[in-house]
Amino acid sequence: MRTRILPLLAAGLLVVACANAEQQQADTSDTADASESVEAEPAKGKVDPEQVPEAPPEAGGTMIATYQDTQSPDAARGKELLEDDHALEDMADDINQTLNLPYDIPLLGAQCDQANAFWSPSDKTITICYEDTSNSERIFTEVGDADAIESAINAEWATFYHEVGHMAITVYDLPVTGREEDVADQLAAYILLTPGDDGQIDPESVQAVKDFARVFAATGAANPDVDDGAMADVHSLDMQRVYNLVCWIYGSNPDANADLVTRGALPEDRAAGCQEEWQQLDQAWSTLLDPYFK
Repeated sequence: MRTRILPLLAAGLLVVACANAEQQQADTSDTADASESVEAEPAKGKVDPEQVPEAPPEAGGTMIATYQDTQSPDAARGKELLEDDHALEDMADDINQTLNLPYDIPLLGAQCDQANAFWSPSDKTITICYEDTSNSERIFTEVGDADAIESAINAEWATFYHEVGHMAITVYDLPVTGREEDVADQLAAYILLTPGDDGQIDPESVQAVKDFARVFAATGAANPDVDDGAMADVHSLDMQRVYNLVCWIYGSNPDANADLVTRGALPEDRAAGCQEEWQQLDQAWSTLLDPYFK
């Protein structure tokens, strides 16, 4: 069973926020004489904390995990995998220990007749499709993983945090620049790749992002033709999502993940900017979510 991640992240954000505040004070002190008559502006590429809405004081909602019934063998297998791992319960527990929710949000395991997961803004629910889990198990079995079930559950955790990204944008009315699907991928990576209290990134969490990327690599390889529909889709192309995720893994800790470049999983031209890309992602999501942590 995966250890909980978000509570560690919330504690880590307190350190990040304090460090940022100290740096801002130092910067203000160094430039006070030159800018006394100039109104301070947020640095380019950064979110002005004053523009981030405060968490509602009445926030007291709960994420509630529910496994719905199935009819198809494919869905039944996915449900079995999730139930045996207590995955939905642990996912909901992560959110309940960490985020102030303005209302109850169901986390549903459901038969969807397709490999998918989604946040419904109208119903205020996150749905993990059983077929998504069984499809991931099939992908990892075909490539010969020693433990295809573990890899499938890993990928499902990253999928869940992607949907939490959509949820957070809705329930906290967060500002978004760029396509929301890309931003949701960023949140999944941000949560899983942020160091814990010991300053270390959880290896299992890194593997979850890698397994998430491997699913996209497999679906991209299975559908190599890029038509107008794929180009116009709200999601980036599967292989673009792969390289984004791998870039953020590398950028979060270049020394520990240098093999991604040396073995060709990440082109050197992209790798050169990944640390800065990660820092931008980290700073943005830290600022946006910090008001809503318990």
